[in-house]
Amino acid sequence: MGKQTNIRLDDAVKAAAEDRAKRRGLSLQGYVADLIEADLNQTRAAFMAGAAAFLAAYTEEFDAEVGEDRYPGLSDKATETASRDAA
Repeated sequence: MGKQTNIRLDDAVKAAAEDRAKRRGLSLQGYVADLIEADLNQTRAAFMAGAAAFLAAYTEEFDAEVGEDRYPGLSDKATETASRDAA
């Protein structure tokens, strides 16, 4: 269960938001929650794309500095069985 948040909207904005929520089959609360989640997901996606571009641009520098050992301190057997998603 999520936490409750209160917002204040002027009458015209509230009416327009309620209309859009109704057209989408949502409550006003569900519509606002969806808008916030979409904004956060867009921001997260932009950050991840930027991070990927940064890492791609500096791959050689990272490899030269830290090498390819993704799991320092683990035995060779442990690195063979470690999930690729863990990196």
